[in-house]
Amino acid sequence: MSAHTTRFGPAAAVVAVIADVAACIIGLWILMYLLDANRGNMLVDFVHDSSRWLAGWSHDLFTFDEEWARVVCGYGLAAIVYFAIGNLVANRVRRY
Repeated sequence: MSAHTTRFGPAAAVVAVIADVAACIIGLWILMYLLDANRGNMLVDFVHDSSRWLAGWSHDLFTFDEEWARVVCGYGLAAIVYFAIGNLVANRVRRY
């Protein structure tokens, strides 16, 4: 058993959870896109709209010929940035 335990404070936990949820929503859209989910489904539509809003800054950032590559790279970059920056901020907040 380790004497050193890492715990998030409430503010750091909120930041980390928000960043992780944003990254998961974007990741879920990438998966749904690659598996050709039914775009008429309300859940798929909600996830797509949420992902497009979250990844608006990285949408069409890359200009690959294949649409799947643009989706994976553009949305994937946003998911990685949300996850990485959100958890870095959470670690900083935890220290104070």
